Amino acid sequence: MTLINTSFLSELQIKKENLGAAIGPKWISTQGASIKSISPVDAAVIGTVNLVTEKEYNQVVTAAKEAFFTWRLIPAAQRGEIVRQIGNALRVKKMALGKLVSYEMGKSLQEGLGEVQEMIDICDFAVGLSRQLYGLTIHSERPAHRMYEQWHPLGVVGIISAFNFPVAVWAWNSMLAWVCGDVCIWKPSEKVPLTAIACQKIVQKVFETNEVPPGICGLVIGDASIGKIMAEDSRISLISATGSTRMGKSVAAAVGARLGKSILELGGNNAMIITKNADLEIAVPGAVFGAVGTAGQRCTSTRRLLIHESQFEAMKSKLINAYQQIAIGNPLDEQNHMGPLIDQDAVKTYESALVKIAAEGGKIVIEGGVLTGNEYTSGCYVKPCIYEMNQHHKMVREETFAPILYLFKYKNLNEAIQIQNNVPQGLSSAIMTNNLRESELFLSHAGSDCGIANVNIGTSGAEIGGAFGGEKETGGGRESGSDAWKAYMRRQTNTINYSKELPLAQGIKFDI
Repeated sequence: MTLINTSFLSELQIKKENLGAAIGPKWISTQGASIKSISPVDAAVIGTVNLVTEKEYNQVVTAAKEAFFTWRLIPAAQRGEIVRQIGNALRVKKMALGKLVSYEMGKSLQEGLGEVQEMIDICDFAVGLSRQLYGLTIHSERPAHRMYEQWHPLGVVGIISAFNFPVAVWAWNSMLAWVCGDVCIWKPSEKVPLTAIACQKIVQKVFETNEVPPGICGLVIGDASIGKIMAEDSRISLISATGSTRMGKSVAAAVGARLGKSILELGGNNAMIITKNADLEIAVPGAVFGAVGTAGQRCTSTRRLLIHESQFEAMKSKLINAYQQIAIGNPLDEQNHMGPLIDQDAVKTYESALVKIAAEGGKIVIEGGVLTGNEYTSGCYVKPCIYEMNQHHKMVREETFAPILYLFKYKNLNEAIQIQNNVPQGLSSAIMTNNLRESELFLSHAGSDCGIANVNIGTSGAEIGGAFGGEKETGGGRESGSDAWKAYMRRQTNTINYSKELPLAQGIKFDI
């Protein structure tokens, strides 16, 4: 393995030993266990972090509650101005933060830089949104009355993020929450703690410069027990959680028990349909990036490829050719297309999936396996693989967070849509076709049951301008663009009587 230049760590103020909690610029002496952040790129220990205990968590929540009472009264446009400055601060640190994302998580440098760009983009989106937190004016049925609705800040927003997008998901939530007048507490995945520390240090300077309360931006790095405490904490007005379906069900149960609010972004098991009218020249790169990008560790990764029988052999041949050209190795080397899985546990899950696929009779198209050699010393590098399957195989209904692609053959589009929808997950979907009727059917009520449905673009084609999320076991929440901001606010309906009388609704008489 080539020696990696880690000068970006000092630029981001990442130390060998790091504290696991912060209230703005104030770092708290955390008393929990010390964990190592180990790069899946070369197995090097990047740094250590002391996890939070419930005591430090409570300190952060208390500060957040206090800060909220000040932050909510600052005009939304001023809050937007602060977020604009955060966007500029991220621009300055884009390369360094992108490298850290790549090194700590394992995605390619271009993907790491792209993730930081998403952070910058959502800042821009939120700045515009800060002047557009509109309510409705409503005609009253009573004379000389006016009705309207307005949106108020919600309170403390708890953000639980996953390792695969270690910085973007936090930004999607926090930037919108901040312009809405909320304060945020972030619990990142303990698999990628250093990216969270780097983000905290970037944004805290902006808040300091603007002389606002430090509790607006809180950080707690802990294990699942802290996530459970957060989910059960009635002081947290909204929990936005990204992760596995198993984790999401646990969070939903805890938040629901206290009648709290939640946004859940959970598993995806995404399919792309290749119709008889598809242009394979765009279908192939869309499918390959969808399956191999981020080593198959995107919630929007392409897991299933449903190919019309007339296109099946041609598409399979093109996929085999494309897969032979995929360069696997150090993700910081821009010549490589695919880096490692996040850790050894992920590798074991991948290997277990291959065993199960074989047991079910999956037909090998591109064989999988763990890579060995000088370039793969971390043991986290695996081969992207392809198997022919049918919809009755159990494995195709499960999401394996790895570069495993299943091929299916179908006869007609209704059959393909049925196969696509016949899984518990419902995040992203795509169809490749040049036929208007096919694309419109796919987008209709009788088409895809996913939160995202794309035409002639892969399943990984989400943009910050659209509300991101899915249906069924994906959770059902929405974050990022469109009107997702409403989840971070509370709606209030107001009726004003400017007459000298008090008419009752529906013409009711109540004379006393």
